[in-house]
Amino acid sequence: MDVRTSFAAQAYAQSRPATAPQPGPAGSAAEGGFAGYAKDFAATLKAGEDTAKSAMMGGADPHALVQALAATELAVETAVTLRDKVVEAYQEILRMPV
Repeated sequence: MDVRTSFAAQAYAQSRPATAPQPGPAGSAAEGGFAGYAKDFAATLKAGEDTAKSAMMGGADPHALVQALAATELAVETAVTLRDKVVEAYQEILRMPV
């Protein structure tokens, strides 16, 4: 066995734990990733709807309604932009020669 390959294997074994994913504060990697963003998105939409309903009934001030609508608009624009980027990447993959 070549000494260089032995050193390479040892270096890989030492660097592997440093690159292993660390559990987030929520407990799993999925909670901190896309699932967490999806929950935040749904919560933002729900808060906007609740504020709009409250404003229609006369229970919320117009300033709170404008803030809720702005937050909802920003969340939807972000989701649409993310969707467009994913579709664009998928189309690029389909265009790749095999």
